[in-house]
Amino acid sequence: MGNAIVDIIARVDDAFMEEHNQVKGSMQLVDAATSAKIYSSMPPAVERSGGSAGNTAAGIASFGGRASYIGKVHGDQLGTVFQHDIRAVGVSFETVPATDGAPTATSMILVTPDAQRTMNTYLGACTELTVDDVSEADVANAEVLYVEGYLWDTPSMKASVLKAFELAHKTGTLVSLSLSDSFCVDRFRAEFVDLVENQVDILFANEAEIISLYQTSTFEEAVEKLRPHVKVAALTRSEKGSVVVTQDSIISVPAMPANVEDTTGAGDLYAAGFLFGYTSGKSMETCAKLAGLAAAEVISHLGARPETKLSTLAQEKGLL
Repeated sequence: MGNAIVDIIARVDDAFMEEHNQVKGSMQLVDAATSAKIYSSMPPAVERSGGSAGNTAAGIASFGGRASYIGKVHGDQLGTVFQHDIRAVGVSFETVPATDGAPTATSMILVTPDAQRTMNTYLGACTELTVDDVSEADVANAEVLYVEGYLWDTPSMKASVLKAFELAHKTGTLVSLSLSDSFCVDRFRAEFVDLVENQVDILFANEAEIISLYQTSTFEEAVEKLRPHVKVAALTRSEKGSVVVTQDSIISVPAMPANVEDTTGAGDLYAAGFLFGYTSGKSMETCAKLAGLAAAEVISHLGARPETKLSTLAQEKGLL
């Protein structure tokens, strides 16, 4: 469950970033005018369907898993593109498009020479997501409900998430949350801490996000504060790999080797691999290895969805 966004991706230099006051590696919400201004200044770009949870769903499908997606697009050209792309990779997507209001969401993604991605997201039709778009049947049929933290950015989307969480607890579906972005954590820290400690079964976060959540000076301190409160936490540390935290163990798994071209979608695909492994009954270590494999594939090219079948790569590595 997430924001249905079409990514517009271009390679830029650091001078472009400075000119447009960009914080490298961040995601900021922008209005339509700011989005248009950045787009007009961007060098030649490519359009790819994206959105954090949408990328995760696409990754699960690439592993051979089953996923459905809840997210709002407009019935415009970009909305049609998004619908086609996510269904074409094998994900069920039945959310009814908006017929009026804002257009389909876009994210202007700037990729710098160091492979960092910086996102300027215009939410558009995503803000039209309502509690009516969340059905009990969809949630009940899932083993895990996965939600991106970005959905906390508007009251309507937040209400939709809370309904989904309520239905999940009612039907026995596990709740999984991605903290999404350290700036997102900064905006909603108290609420996110409450969610993590009282509603979430499986947490995804990177090192900066978990440190921000608990306002600690080190990753290790944040892990100790988190550990008593979630069933499973999968925490990424870039080139250091990832750490899987449970109340009984802390498992460190090295990063998969990769030729880094664009870090867009790394966390999304990490979640895809981990959730696929988890719902397939794999060990925590194997879940993290599948996650790292998926992340390594997606950062090796431009765009946030896999270009090589992840099930094939996993079989070659002996993980499936």
